[in-house]
Amino acid sequence: MTSTTHPKLNSFIKTSPDSHFPIQNLPYGIFRTKSNPNPRVGVAIGDFVLDLAVLVDHGYFKEINLPEKNLFNQRYLNSFMATGKGVWRSVRERISQLLRADNPELRDNQEVLSNALLPIKSVELLMPVNIGDYTDFYSSKEHATNVGIMFRGKENALMPNWLHLPVAYNGRASSVVLSGEDIHRPWGQILPADSEKPIFAASRLMDFELEMGFFIGPGNQLGEPVDIEHAIDHIFGMVLVNDWSARDIQKWEYQPLGPFLGKSFGTSISPWVVPMEALEPFRTKGPVQEPDPLPYLQIKGDWAYNIQLEVLLQGDKMEEPFRICQSNYKYLYWNICQQLAHHTVNGTNLRSGDLLASGTISGPEKSYFGSMLELTWRGMSPIKFPNGEERKFLQDEDMVTIKGWCQGDKYKVGFGEVIGKILPPVDK
Repeated sequence: MTSTTHPKLNSFIKTSPDSHFPIQNLPYGIFRTKSNPNPRVGVAIGDFVLDLAVLVDHGYFKEINLPEKNLFNQRYLNSFMATGKGVWRSVRERISQLLRADNPELRDNQEVLSNALLPIKSVELLMPVNIGDYTDFYSSKEHATNVGIMFRGKENALMPNWLHLPVAYNGRASSVVLSGEDIHRPWGQILPADSEKPIFAASRLMDFELEMGFFIGPGNQLGEPVDIEHAIDHIFGMVLVNDWSARDIQKWEYQPLGPFLGKSFGTSISPWVVPMEALEPFRTKGPVQEPDPLPYLQIKGDWAYNIQLEVLLQGDKMEEPFRICQSNYKYLYWNICQQLAHHTVNGTNLRSGDLLASGTISGPEKSYFGSMLELTWRGMSPIKFPNGEERKFLQDEDMVTIKGWCQGDKYKVGFGEVIGKILPPVDK
C-alpha cells in the first residue's frame, strides 16, 4: 500500500497547494451540525469534513475490526487516542485509501457522500479532546535566554538547570479553550514600578505566547516511567497553542513557585489534531545539545519538526491582520520525546487526552521572537503598524491569530489556525 504521506497522492476531493488539509494530512476533530447535533469524529480534507461515524454505519471500517463500534460517534477523541498506534495506523490507511482519486469505493457512492462529506463552513467545530491535565514546558533556548537577559542580565540569563532538563510547570486544564473563544483581561495583584506595595488591578501587560502542544494517546501506569525510545508511541498528534500571559501579574507572583494567575486564566488551542504520522516527512535536526543530556534523555535520530509558524495581530481599528512574527518548531532545544520521558521519569502517570505544550517558540532573529515581551523588549521598542498604531503589549479588542504548516512539494500539511481576542476585564 502507498504511504499515506506520499507527496504524489491525490484525492477525488480537490485541494489547492495552499490548503492546510490535503490527503497527506487527514487531521482529526470533533464537530456537529444543525441537522445532527450529536458530536462526532471528523477528518478534514480540503474544504470539507469527512464524517467517520457515517462511514462506520455504512460498513467502510469493517475490515479493520475497530475495538468498539461507536469509536467515532463520541464527544471527544480520547477513546480513539487511547487505542494506540496499531489502530491509528489502520484507520489512517483506510481513510487515505477511501479518499484517493483512483478508488471508486467512496468516490462513486453519492448516497453515502451526501451524508458523510460536509463543507467545513457548515459545521460547528468543538473542543476535540477532554483534557485531564495540562503541562507547559519552557523548551526554547532563545526564549529562555531573552527572558533571562531582561530580568537577570546576560551573565545569568539561563538558570543552572536549564541545559540539563526540560523545565515545565503544571498548568490549568479547565481554562484551555478552543480557537474562537475570546479571553477577558484578567485581574490580579500587580506591583507598580514606583511602589513597594502591590495593588489589585486588571493586567496592563497582556501577551500571547506562540506555542504548539501534543496530546497523549495511551498513558502509562503510576510508577512506571516511559523510556525515551518508546515516547513517540504515546503521542497521538499536535495542535497550535496560544498560552495567554499577564506579564505584570506573573512577574509579581512567580517566585518562588512559578506561574499561577498570570497564566491560568486562558490557553487557546486549534480544533484539528494533526497525527504524528502526517508529520513524519518533516522530521529534522534540532539544536545541538551541549552538554550532553543525562542518559535517560538521550535519543537517536532527528526529533525536531520543520513546522513554519506565524502570528498575526489585528486591532479593532485595523482593516486587516498584520504579521508581527514568524518562527519554526524546529528551534526548540528540548524535543517531544525528551519532554515526555522527563515528565514520567519520576513515575508520573500520563493519561489519554493530557496536553503537553512546548512553551514559547522563539528563533535566532528578532522577527522570530514568539511573544510581545520579546518583540518589544519589555515594551521599550513598540511594534509599529501600517495604520500608524503601535503596541507594547496587547490592547482590548486585539485579535491574535497563530498559523502553522509544514511545506511539502506543492502541498502543505497544516494545522489551520488558533484565534483569540482580548476583551476588557470583567467589572469588579
